[in-house]
Amino acid sequence: MNDKSTKFGYTTGQAESVKHIRLPAIEAWENQYKRDYTIKIVHPEFTSVCPKTGLPDFGTITIDYVPGKLCLELKSLKYYFLQYRNCGIFMENIANRVLDDVVKAIKPKSCTVTGDFTPRGGLRSVIEARYPYKK
Repeated sequence: MNDKSTKFGYTTGQAESVKHIRLPAIEAWENQYKRDYTIKIVHPEFTSVCPKTGLPDFGTITIDYVPGKLCLELKSLKYYFLQYRNCGIFMENIANRVLDDVVKAIKPKSCTVTGDFTPRGGLRSVIEARYPYKK
């Protein structure tokens, strides 16, 4: 991992940390319905750590998906989210990493992961990552 500082004051290692975080697998169960329907999972107590400052980040993570053959198993998802508690990861990377892991676990027909983070310094960040990506 290259750890040179960028012109923005954080290191490339910090920016790429999302690739190196080990998280537990998200489990699934078989979808009982063939029709399309939407499942929305809201986790209002998400916590992680800013990799630049080491300060805690708080927010709500929402997973909104149309299942294919599988649905997300909630207990494993809770344990998955708990692992972020001490992880240094940028907010933007959180939404994208969660989306990648959900898609890997269940291959949904569509999925949107929204990270709605508590304001810091008067600025609030809301990040949406979508699968499949549509402009």
